[in-house]
Amino acid sequence: MNQETIKIVIPMAGWGTRMRPHTWSKPKPLVSVAGKTSLEHLMDMFKTLPDPDKAEFVFIVGPYLGELQIPAFIKENYPKLKAHYVVQSEMKGQSHALWLAREYLTGPMIMCFSDTLMETDFSFLNKEESDGVAWVMPVEDPRRFGVAEEGADGWVKRFIEKPQSMDNNLVVVGCYYFKSAERLLAAIDDQMKRGVMLKNEYFLTDAISIMIDGGAKVRTQKIGTWLDTGTIEATLDTNKILLEKIGSKVGKFKGSNTKVIEPSAIHDSAEISNSTIGPFASIGANCKIENAQISESVVEADCEIKDAALNRSLIGKQAKVKGRGDGHVMQLNIGDTSSVQE
Repeated sequence: MNQETIKIVIPMAGWGTRMRPHTWSKPKPLVSVAGKTSLEHLMDMFKTLPDPDKAEFVFIVGPYLGELQIPAFIKENYPKLKAHYVVQSEMKGQSHALWLAREYLTGPMIMCFSDTLMETDFSFLNKEESDGVAWVMPVEDPRRFGVAEEGADGWVKRFIEKPQSMDNNLVVVGCYYFKSAERLLAAIDDQMKRGVMLKNEYFLTDAISIMIDGGAKVRTQKIGTWLDTGTIEATLDTNKILLEKIGSKVGKFKGSNTKVIEPSAIHDSAEISNSTIGPFASIGANCKIENAQISESVVEADCEIKDAALNRSLIGKQAKVKGRGDGHVMQLNIGDTSSVQE
């Protein structure tokens, strides 16, 4: 990779339908998990780059919510970040998203999906000599994913979407490195001219296969931890795993007579009384919680929870929940500014 500026491309323009109702009011990467947004967890991954201060970010956002909220969030939380924003108004796939961002893409680049959180160390890229790297994780049943098929020489031969067989279990997790963005863009240009699509979308794996057919050497990089924030259930599972991994982050919140079962994350501006929090509970800023039991749940900022027992729940910002006060456990999935009374 030498000392060139690396471009980090993060496509996040999808509608986030599997994360509703939360994505009616904010882009999917701004949903909280384990004490901060999934976008912040994603950004933490890139701290291991050979020279993270030289990285340039390209966020491919959706119209309306993404176009408004992502730049504002980055400006507030990463004021020194060199960032570009590209709006993808039509959902024509991953290759299409990169094509829209082509004016910013030169030299080495990484593309990582916004709901892919993985444990990896990018520092090896300083000495990487292959034309491309696809991060993969072996799984027991690969049939609902895409897999990388390696040849006898160890290089990737092709990618297969939703394979019928379970012989090859190297699932592609949604992160790729390319030595030359220009070479990838040439393959995408070819892909679009030839109309290589699946379900009316241009898939990136097809563009990489075109690169490989043209002589590019692409290898896999295996990982052992791959977390997903693409659905409600996956986000709650990821919340649990991250809290287990990073441990409790419990601030000096106000209140009294509250038991915290670790691991949990509680913002220090929260007010909690007569309650049991945890295990695996994430409580956001300025929440007011009274006479409640909350476990395996994410409660975003500015919520009010009273007389309620919650488990496996995802509660959006500024939501209000009032239970019966008799310990009856609820499992809720409610968006920002919602109100629920049992």
